[in-house]
Amino acid sequence: MGRFSKAHSSKTDMSKIVKLKKGFDINLVGKAKQELADFAPAQTFAIKPTDFIGLQRPKVLVNEGDTVKAGTPILIDKALDQVMYAAPVSGKIVEVKRGDRRKLLEISILADATIDHEQLGAVNIASLDRDALAAKLAASGVWPNIIQRPYGIVANPTDTPKSIFISAFDTHPLAPDYAFALQGQEKYLQAGIEALAKLTSGKVHLNVDGSKPTPSVFADLKGAQVNKFSGPHPAGNVGVQIHHLDPMNKGEIAWTVSPYGLAQIGKLILEGVYDASKIIAVTGSELTKAAYVKTYMGASVSTFVKGNLNSGHVRVISGNVLTGEKISLEGFLGFYHNQITVIPEGDYYEFMGWAKPTTRLSYHRALGLLSFLTPNKEFVMDSNGRGEERAFVQTGVFESVTPMDILPVYLLKAIMAEDFDEIEELGIYEIVEEDLALCEFVDVSKHPVQELVRKGIELIQYS
Repeated sequence: MGRFSKAHSSKTDMSKIVKLKKGFDINLVGKAKQELADFAPAQTFAIKPTDFIGLQRPKVLVNEGDTVKAGTPILIDKALDQVMYAAPVSGKIVEVKRGDRRKLLEISILADATIDHEQLGAVNIASLDRDALAAKLAASGVWPNIIQRPYGIVANPTDTPKSIFISAFDTHPLAPDYAFALQGQEKYLQAGIEALAKLTSGKVHLNVDGSKPTPSVFADLKGAQVNKFSGPHPAGNVGVQIHHLDPMNKGEIAWTVSPYGLAQIGKLILEGVYDASKIIAVTGSELTKAAYVKTYMGASVSTFVKGNLNSGHVRVISGNVLTGEKISLEGFLGFYHNQITVIPEGDYYEFMGWAKPTTRLSYHRALGLLSFLTPNKEFVMDSNGRGEERAFVQTGVFESVTPMDILPVYLLKAIMAEDFDEIEELGIYEIVEEDLALCEFVDVSKHPVQELVRKGIELIQYS
């Protein structure tokens, strides 16, 4: 593999085995027990245009007071108007919320007690050509699950990717177990793979955790090349997997789909409905009960968090602690998020806190010796950054947690300098924010690494 990846890949042309050495697992208290909790169902749901990176000119298709069904188009991007963003539930549009300069923030729906679906018609994949199938998926609401690399934006249905990638495991902190969350969904996953296979000129890659037996929900799926990845986080990141299977070059396009998105596509194929239901993980050290719950995309998280707290001063995150979004107790689950995380709020000042050897979790031995002596210990961490941004310290630590053949520090400096040639040469086509999120976690210089990555992507994308 690459000079810096320290990975091993099998030489077979079929499935591949990749063992990653670089990375870091963040073990936190608050993993969800594999049981469905009896939380009261959420009543309000929202579509947030801010969830969809690259959505340029959103146009709302509904008004406050309108009634919708699950699958009713409620939003489009004028720049890609064949792709519909659909209501996740049936009910009444209660608010179209806007911010500064009338920026669209969210469209919220008060859900019916029983969800009613638009009847979109089941799909006979064999009877449709590639373009007709793409048009059907785009009009149904499931298309936003398909993400383009490079840039990490919603894919264009008129493009044909060189390959499509699905990561069937998640190594982020407290991430849900897909085998539990998707149990019983095998037929939908299979139908989703068959649909994706018709959309690409290359292969559909299904990447599983090579450190354990393949879960039964994925074990018998046909039509995809199954690859095994093992190692610390970010082994589960689809961007890392693409890098080791079929690296991105300038001018190439690949697509990615999450297992949840794959099942949603399959449900449309087999049953002709847009079904935004999902089982998510409710996680974090500050919860009385960390478990799984069945809900819908865009759910209000209050019913899962309020009354379920060990303390009152917390940070609620839609997603995980590395890449998730801070939301309020009344906030909504992001479209691409499969968990809610609740940790202590870290809005306090600690004199010389960055320099104190403590028992907290840290990648650096001098600051977190206990985490090296007890690698399986679970830690409670708050949101305190323990320091402010300063000049880059050249430690080589970024490279040690990035299992890709790129040099993160040089890439980030090129982005800061807006050096377009260097940005391209140093690997911007290979990454999105989550691929360097660990760099932000281990950075003693406290740089907003993920913000810089997005800035670099946009510099290239819109140049």
